[in-house]
Amino acid sequence: MLVRGIISILINALVLVVIAGYIDAFQLSSIGAAIIASIILSILNIIVKPILILLTLPVTFLTLGLFLFVINAATLMITQGIMGDSFVIDGFGTAILAAIVMSILNLLIQKVIIDPLRSK
Repeated sequence: MLVRGIISILINALVLVVIAGYIDAFQLSSIGAAIIASIILSILNIIVKPILILLTLPVTFLTLGLFLFVINAATLMITQGIMGDSFVIDGFGTAILAAIVMSILNLLIQKVIIDPLRSK
């Protein structure tokens, strides 16, 4: 279980670095900052995200789950607020774009790399 958590944090850190490389308005100061941001994001996803999902359940239902990208963007913005100058997102629109890209990249990594390794 611990190994899975560490792998998940490292994958999210890698995804954050990739996003920072392609989106100018999304900046990380270093790989260490990406790892710390990934840890903070994981903690927020465990504690804050379920509360946000519960509070916004009607909107999430009406948008067929698309509002979850807004919740993911909000957790990214909270992470940015905690990290200060080492992790900068220039606006909420950038955070939503980053949340969408993170979801797609995590899905691809899960289906192409992790699932085939688990099946062996």
